[in-house]
Amino acid sequence: MDIADHLARRILVLDGAMGTMVQRLGLDEAAFRGQRLVDHPSSLQGNNDLLVLTRPEAILGVHRDYLAAGADILETSTFNANRYSQADYGLEHLAYEMNVAGARLARQAAAEFSTPDRPRWVAGVLGPLNKTASISPKVDDPGHRDVTFVDLVEAYDEALRGLLDGGADLLLVETIFDTLNAKAALFAIDRHFERTGARVPIMI
Repeated sequence: MDIADHLARRILVLDGAMGTMVQRLGLDEAAFRGQRLVDHPSSLQGNNDLLVLTRPEAILGVHRDYLAAGADILETSTFNANRYSQADYGLEHLAYEMNVAGARLARQAAAEFSTPDRPRWVAGVLGPLNKTASISPKVDDPGHRDVTFVDLVEAYDEALRGLLDGGADLLLVETIFDTLNAKAALFAIDRHFERTGARVPIMI
């Protein structure tokens, strides 16, 4: 049975917040950097999405905790794993890799807890980005935009390809503060489905 079949039979439980769980770990700057980014020029502490690359065991532990607590669906730790949000840290070039790694970690944890009667699923998270397509960031210039719809579509396309390549079972467009941003995400998803001929469920 696929996830739709299970949803028709029972309530499926989504996991909880990743950020608060990561904060409980008390990781410092060195922990966020890991060995890979020890010489990176800007601060990386607080970039939780980076931990899928530099501290994968920490993220895997959070996933396992949620599964042990009864979660059926794991969200990937990729809320800000896009080139615009990661540009704040100078890590936009790692966006695709972060999404692949985030999906693989959730997939690993889900596989550990899955049974024939109760499989677990991975929801690939596409966060809202830190740019808005609907509102000008300049109060004196309402027509100004820092990003175009096409820019957003390409950023979402890069992220969703990483999530699917990493093994996500479905896609979750979440925390919608700008419906035009969400539309760009959905457009990117639909375009990807048409291009590849493969589809997965979508949550919004």
